[in-house]
Amino acid sequence: MTTSFLDRYIDRQSPVHGLDGRVKLLLTLGYILALALLPPGNWLAYAACAGLLWWAISRAQLPLRTILARSIVALPFALVAVSVVFTRPGLPLFSLPLGFATLTATDAGLILFASILLKSWLSVQAALLLTATTHFFDLLAALRALHLPPILVAILSFAYRYMFVLVEEAQRLLRARDCRSATLPGQRSGGSIAWRAAVVGRMVGTLFLRSYERSERIYVAMLSRGYNGNMHTLTPRRLTPTEQGLLVVGLALLTGITTLSFFM
Repeated sequence: MTTSFLDRYIDRQSPVHGLDGRVKLLLTLGYILALALLPPGNWLAYAACAGLLWWAISRAQLPLRTILARSIVALPFALVAVSVVFTRPGLPLFSLPLGFATLTATDAGLILFASILLKSWLSVQAALLLTATTHFFDLLAALRALHLPPILVAILSFAYRYMFVLVEEAQRLLRARDCRSATLPGQRSGGSIAWRAAVVGRMVGTLFLRSYERSERIYVAMLSRGYNGNMHTLTPRRLTPTEQGLLVVGLALLTGITTLSFFM
């Protein structure tokens, strides 16, 4: 089974790993919401949020450098907001002539763009902390406890369980293709781009049909075993007083930082 790079940290023993999934999920969602509500350019509030997050990462005994490096994946997606640099009213900083028009960057636009990048970066770090310290099925249990629609929880569960099966099925198709493709040393194999696209299209279609047939067999087997659309557990867990207090304090702290940021 293929695993992500964060799976190596899931079974560690730390105060963060031992928390109930509901507490970690709610704190993560509250943290991301608090970041989204912070006004642009409030660097002190951003520093406070970053300090809280990095303290939690250290308590979870995770390598901060790894989390920081992996979270950079969010920055290219945040670049779609670069247009705010030139559309936000403010003090002009520099201009970019494009022939048919001239774009003028403003200080307010640049501050807003930097704020968006920083918020995205910290939000991804919070999500990485959650996934590195919580088993996926604990997250599903937390979603059920928070009354997410059962059908959505079931879809997430099946998608996670059978994603690896589909990957293995695709790998078998690729191996079968390679076994039937003769090549000569130093010569390019295969036909034109159109021919290659047709081969890939047929492989994708075959994978879809196999996946559909397997899903039908799995669903019939589950029905025969009493599946009614709900996931059940034999060991439901209750929040301890410590976890309840930590949840209240954490959410209150995030609320306080967000509220104070509007007066700073």
